[in-house]
Amino acid sequence: MSTNSMTLPDLASALNGLETEEGLSFSAEVIDGEVPTLQVTVSDREEFPIYITIDDSQILVVSYLWKESEIKSGAREDLLDALLTLNIPMPLSAFSKLGDQYVIFGALACQSDLKDVIHEVDVLSDNTLEALESLSDYLQ
Repeated sequence: MSTNSMTLPDLASALNGLETEEGLSFSAEVIDGEVPTLQVTVSDREEFPIYITIDDSQILVVSYLWKESEIKSGAREDLLDALLTLNIPMPLSAFSKLGDQYVIFGALACQSDLKDVIHEVDVLSDNTLEALESLSDYLQ
């Protein structure tokens, strides 16, 4: 099933209870708001949920990392350099900033199928943990 005809409730239903080959399981719920969002929680990683939105141009998959206020004093420039350096070797993910919140994200074509979305959620969850570990020296 491709996601161009799939709604967030459809995607939530498909992801709920799904278990990956690595043994991670997903739970998902739609969060209504100005932009409806799917919140996906990965087992053993509940503190880093994945958020998915679908629009006419892409499927956006986002995980929140840290806020500007959590960066050690004097370490911001070095952190930004490290983020740019990690952007290419970090598979299927990139870093960005929304307001004062740093995020890691991946984007998929609207025509992507469910297996592609599952793979993106799995990889983004792994990359979130890797980013936090790799960049922890810059954080309070």
